[in-house]
Amino acid sequence: MTNAGTAAKYPVRLRINGQQYSAEVPARRTLVDMIRYDLGLTGTKEACSVGVCGVCTVEMNGVITSSCITLAVQADGAEINTIEGVADGETLHPLQEAFMTYGGFQCGICTPGQIMASKALLEHNPNPTQDEIKDWMMGNLCRCTGYYKIIESIEKAGEVLRA
Repeated sequence: MTNAGTAAKYPVRLRINGQQYSAEVPARRTLVDMIRYDLGLTGTKEACSVGVCGVCTVEMNGVITSSCITLAVQADGAEINTIEGVADGETLHPLQEAFMTYGGFQCGICTPGQIMASKALLEHNPNPTQDEIKDWMMGNLCRCTGYYKIIESIEKAGEVLRA
């Protein structure tokens, strides 16, 4: 019988934001914990720990994913994109610019997940209606903004990306 201090660890290799990472993690380590604590990429946040708030949203193999309910071992070999990979060096992505310009964030806890989800939306549908934005972003909760500024930020970023 093993105790918690000597639990088996498993090798996990991922490509995050274009860079290869590897770590040995316990079987029950979540992807968000591996990203934040094992790899030091702290832009991805965690709030609900049950996959309903969207705060921990990352892109895994081209699909937006709740990293708080995805085990790190499930992501072995995956291509992951996090908020740290959205900007192009010092140049912010149009969504990041729009969230700042149009007030799409308040406290900032949900902002990385909001940007990751809305980036996937605009890649899927570069000219969404307000109803399509609301439907797509339904899984990303915010307690501060009231959503109007988030929707406006996504619309404005879409305009920039289409131009």
